[in-house]
Amino acid sequence: MAATFSAFADEAPAPDTGDTAWLLVSAAFVLLMLPGLALFYGGMVRAKNVLSTYLYSFTALTVVGVVWAVIGFTLAFGETESPFVGGMQYLMLGGDFMTALSGTIPLSVFAMFQGMFAIITVALISGAIVERMKFSAWVIFMVVWVIAVYSPVAHWVWAGSGWLFKMGALDFAGGTVVHFSSGCAALALALVLGNRNDFKRTAILPHNVTQTLIGAGLLWFGWFGFNAGSALTAGTLAGVAFANTMIAAAAAGVSWMLIEWTHGKPSALGVASGIVAGLVAITPAAGFVAPWGALVLGLLVGVICCYAIRLKFKLNLDDSLDVFGIHGVGGLFGAIMTGVLAIEGKGLVSGNAAQVGIQTIGVLSAGLYSFVVTLVIAYILKATVGLRVTPEQEAEGTDVNQHGEKAYN
Repeated sequence: MAATFSAFADEAPAPDTGDTAWLLVSAAFVLLMLPGLALFYGGMVRAKNVLSTYLYSFTALTVVGVVWAVIGFTLAFGETESPFVGGMQYLMLGGDFMTALSGTIPLSVFAMFQGMFAIITVALISGAIVERMKFSAWVIFMVVWVIAVYSPVAHWVWAGSGWLFKMGALDFAGGTVVHFSSGCAALALALVLGNRNDFKRTAILPHNVTQTLIGAGLLWFGWFGFNAGSALTAGTLAGVAFANTMIAAAAAGVSWMLIEWTHGKPSALGVASGIVAGLVAITPAAGFVAPWGALVLGLLVGVICCYAIRLKFKLNLDDSLDVFGIHGVGGLFGAIMTGVLAIEGKGLVSGNAAQVGIQTIGVLSAGLYSFVVTLVIAYILKATVGLRVTPEQEAEGTDVNQHGEKAYN
């Protein structure tokens, strides 16, 4: 996010109406990514699990929305000198929340925009555990993970006192905070849950690729708010981030398609996956690179993620919908390449070789923290409420045994 966004930045006498309007619209764009993600993920699972897959995303909207208002926002952006976690003056969105400014926008608008980021980050994790995680365990996991992982990492990277912020780590819209942290959490959960019973034994085919394509389109649309909104101003920086988002996603969709074509036929699912990989990779770099950098980033990440998702079969690890292969690998690649491609003295191509090291330290620190804490949360849930449905319930489908409903009657 732009370096001026700190929740305790110097207050202006009045909010800028243009900036405020843009951030309000951007927050709504990001919210639309949730039904987009539900469709994207839901189309890739079997029909007996589609509603439960949708609910992972929609309950992130509700549960994380509440947690963010109660404690998540203040832990991330509450004023403090701590490099690790925010202060508590915005507990329950109290204090001067209703009147304070964050730069040129009301703090309330900034908080809701940031809340959408927390929500989508948690929802992304669900792609690794579909078709086998107990819904009760998922709800508890969301609450604990936002408090213990997301909010502290957001503070490290985006708050003025955060240790990675002070180090100079660049993360325009969440390659480290959102994508690599969620990818590492997804990997940890998949390890603890274990593979689906049918994994590598029989074909687990998407029940509706059409839904996945529609979901990818909604994600792409919402991502313009995600990245361009992170400029926190309705100006040139937002325009550059908007253009880079478009270019990188298009380039990654093309490169993924071409890789598939060399091995046989280009698939709709492949193009959709490539688009998302491009969006992931440009997220940390959107406001820091020139359009040619976005093109390079997109072309490369489409190839890298296309091959990365195949590793789960070689490693015998059931990351069901390739969360780590796309968000983890794409987020890691994008964060490090930001240090390479950033212009105006910020990256290697403009003379600042040290930025590559800073980016590597930042993204790996956040990812390792997310992975370890998620492992702890998962093992505690496994030992208490239970983490996984029974084999019989998995065979029946989680729609019926977890929610008493069917997507198709």
